[in-house]
Amino acid sequence: MELLHTLFYFAIAIGVLVSIHEFGHFWVARKVGVKVLRFSIGFGKVLWSYQKNPNTTEYVLSAIPLGGYVKMVDEREGEVSAADLPYAFNRQSLWARVAIVAAGPLFNLILAVALFWSVLVIGEAGIKPILGLVGTSTLAATAGFVEGDQIISVNDKLTPTWTAAMSAIFAAALEGEESIKVAVKTIDDQQSVRLLTVTASDTQNPDILYERLGFKPWSPKLKPIIGKVLPDSSALAAGLQAGDLILSADGVIMEDWMQWVDTVKIHPNLAIKLIIERDGVQLPLIVTPKEVIAEQKAVGKIGASVQVPEALIKSVSVEYALSPIEAIPVALEMTWSYATTTLKMMGKMFVGSASVENLSGPISIAQYAGQSASMGLVHFIKFMALVSVSLGVLNLLPIPVLDGGHLLFFAMEALRGRPISEKIQGYFQQMGMSMLLSLMALAMFLDIQRLFH
Repeated sequence: MELLHTLFYFAIAIGVLVSIHEFGHFWVARKVGVKVLRFSIGFGKVLWSYQKNPNTTEYVLSAIPLGGYVKMVDEREGEVSAADLPYAFNRQSLWARVAIVAAGPLFNLILAVALFWSVLVIGEAGIKPILGLVGTSTLAATAGFVEGDQIISVNDKLTPTWTAAMSAIFAAALEGEESIKVAVKTIDDQQSVRLLTVTASDTQNPDILYERLGFKPWSPKLKPIIGKVLPDSSALAAGLQAGDLILSADGVIMEDWMQWVDTVKIHPNLAIKLIIERDGVQLPLIVTPKEVIAEQKAVGKIGASVQVPEALIKSVSVEYALSPIEAIPVALEMTWSYATTTLKMMGKMFVGSASVENLSGPISIAQYAGQSASMGLVHFIKFMALVSVSLGVLNLLPIPVLDGGHLLFFAMEALRGRPISEKIQGYFQQMGMSMLLSLMALAMFLDIQRLFH
């Protein structure tokens, strides 16, 4: 079921993003007078098609939903009838061809703005950006952050939620800002500014950057009371129920939930003798945590969550929303920020100053699609906005085969006063295809590696 859930939302996300991208090419082509023969979502075997008459566009849905294409009348791709010559792509003005090619990625960026705008208007729920224990020798500790600090803004940008605060800090770090201004409200309700210093070596890998920063959300001490018990779990097999208070494990008194979590972790496939309290009665139970691999080592898990008091949830929760007018500039700024950060990260990977492990292939993207959908509509919309930004930026790169490669040829045509020969274009497109396939293979390899880890 989880696999089907992941694949379903991955197909929805890719289908929408590809449709918008190809619609950009299609719409502009029609506006400048180019005849479009086929508008296809997906590749491979045709599953569905519609064509009003032989002189109109054929709309196609194909079996492999990992792309799409717009087929236009073009003398370079086959014989064109005399009646269709004025409507051929290759016979249009340079600026008309530029507009058609650029429209795809630009429509992805416009879609990202619309999606970010909808998230801002709908509103986003999250937890307040209150810091937990700050580890020694971390960048946060060096900057003077302490447990209980609540982040108010990053570089004067308001950060009402933990996700917003961490995203802003990460974006600033990845953009190469060495000194990041973070405004906080201290535990005694005073406001101050901390200057977070990040070096280039800290930003090579996001996982390493997160550890180096040392920011962890505040987590109160909770009683070891079972909240939700997952189906097909060790907790369910042992007879644990929601509301059970764990008094002791192998004779050791359990003071709080984290102590219980640590006990479970060090007992993969090992039985733990429990004393629990249920409805005022003490009961003995035996639970055997299942072994799972986390961070390349075996740990135990029982498949149960903690019971969190409703009052505590309300005290750390926050909802953030803007009016439709207020959301417009913020959505534009978010799209620009993510686009520039993506571009800078690609540049760093190209020159070797950032790890290629930052790449995500189709497996990772599918997993993110499923996870974000499980978290709710707003999270799924935000996921699609981020992927739409990446798709737009990637397609604008000056790599032959991509839209940016065609734009590069057009720029050279503008400078030379005549088109680049088809032979030279074909040579560079072969190089571009090789680069793209190599990149895809690397991303897929990293995806598979992550699955095993």
